[in-house]
Amino acid sequence: MRANYSVELASGIFLLLGIAAMVWLATTATNYGQDIGEDTYQISARFQNIAELREKAPVKIGGVTVGTVESIALDPVSFEAVVTMSITTHYDEVPSDTGASILTSGVLGDRYIGLEPGGAPDMLQDGDELFITQSAFVLEQVVGKVIFNAGSGNE
Repeated sequence: MRANYSVELASGIFLLLGIAAMVWLATTATNYGQDIGEDTYQISARFQNIAELREKAPVKIGGVTVGTVESIALDPVSFEAVVTMSITTHYDEVPSDTGASILTSGVLGDRYIGLEPGGAPDMLQDGDELFITQSAFVLEQVVGKVIFNAGSGNE
């Protein structure tokens, strides 16, 4: 009876460690567990299509995480997605003509925003909006266009 108890206890501990490892892996692989600090400023950008971009997704410059997506809303007039980003004040010298693109990272296909700094002498301030944007590449739309054009008979 005593040997049975120790085997069950060891199995239970092993199972709990396995679950903890899976939770850690899930938060690390999706970058949703990151913290950029408290000192931030906010900028926004408008996109035609954000695909599967989510709040708390990383914002990167040159592959370095400089912020996170704070909120996503739909403009009721233009029907564009308005994405608000929090950028850490450590990176406060980002040119005002910076462009924003929605990119895909990793095997899981998580979306993030990639910023491409321009060359303007003035820097982004809290509340500024980025005007140079590139929407997400949606594979389903491209495949649909190829299939539609292939079936049109224009050869």
